[in-house]
Amino acid sequence: MRIAIFSEPAQEPRVSASVETVKRLVGLGGEVLVASGAGLGSGISDADYQGAGASIAADNAAASSGAQIVLGVRRPAAADLAGIAPGALVIAIADPHGNEAALAEVAATGASLFAMELMPRITRAQVMDVLSSQANLAGYRAVVDAAAEFGRAFPMMMTAAGTVPAARVFVMGAGVAGLQAVATARRLGAVVSATDVRPAAKEQVESLGGKFIAVEDEEFKQAETAGGYAKQMSAEYQAKQAALVASHIAKQDIVITTALIPGRPAPKLVSAEMVASMKAGSVLVDLAVERGGNVAGAVAGEVVTTANGVKIVGFLNVPGRLAATASQLYAKNLYAFVETLVDKNAKALAVKWDDELVKATLLTKSGAIVHPGFGGKVEDAGAPAAA
Repeated sequence: MRIAIFSEPAQEPRVSASVETVKRLVGLGGEVLVASGAGLGSGISDADYQGAGASIAADNAAASSGAQIVLGVRRPAAADLAGIAPGALVIAIADPHGNEAALAEVAATGASLFAMELMPRITRAQVMDVLSSQANLAGYRAVVDAAAEFGRAFPMMMTAAGTVPAARVFVMGAGVAGLQAVATARRLGAVVSATDVRPAAKEQVESLGGKFIAVEDEEFKQAETAGGYAKQMSAEYQAKQAALVASHIAKQDIVITTALIPGRPAPKLVSAEMVASMKAGSVLVDLAVERGGNVAGAVAGEVVTTANGVKIVGFLNVPGRLAATASQLYAKNLYAFVETLVDKNAKALAVKWDDELVKATLLTKSGAIVHPGFGGKVEDAGAPAAA
């Protein structure tokens, strides 16, 4: 098996293979080709990859020549897939929502494109859950970034010169990122509160030492999908929750928003009026800025200072701000999935097209988009592989 490790665009410092996973891919029978410089943003040199058993290719096109498996962080450009083997597997964070035209271009190459972010949240797939591994780091980094912008201490300090009060941190959205933000802010000594529309989040927040803030009515008790995601709430509930949150935000030093619903624009949680109610020097960190943002006034890729002296942090690709760690975890997610697609005895590809992990993540196959969520037909995903 020829396996290509792609170099990412300039704005993406992560890489899809670590030294450890290259060794393991070689152990599966893979001939691993790494595009030159692919790991530099994550602190991995070409020599490191060579020491693990990989060969270095000049660029992505050279690495993918004859490749049966292509691994990337972001969805590869179709031009880089021109030389792949017929029916090659391309595995990455494919960002398919609203990008059907780009999916069609990849499909036209004959590649079978898998979206790692569509991995089902079931027990056997936990080790492959890229959303969790990357969101966990984003939640941690959000607190670090907030502390850097805040300019004040987080913990309460009692000194001879006086007492420094603890920072008050409010986390909106208590999923993987939000819970890590709660835990990190608590470790730094802040007084932490959090909110979420999922009832299960209350116990999780409180177990980490945070105070849970929510309108706990009947709609709240039914606000979680079978897959563990938050449901879209009614306008009435949103109004009640907004009133509660507005009074709470005015007392906070730092607000971190993490709310995302797959396939939809990010919900607006913090209005301009709420931002205006905060004290000068307060900080908001919007982790949903790439999907439109949770905070009014957030600008993707920028730190905005409002007229009343509040900073709104809208950094892009927050996991990439911890590239070395993010790449290490993402590479393990990828390897765990690749392992299910290979016959270890024959050391060859052996994709089970009817496997629930394959069916959930497969976007394109045999020249067409096959995922039912993006215009494909359910039966297409189980069609025979391309010759």
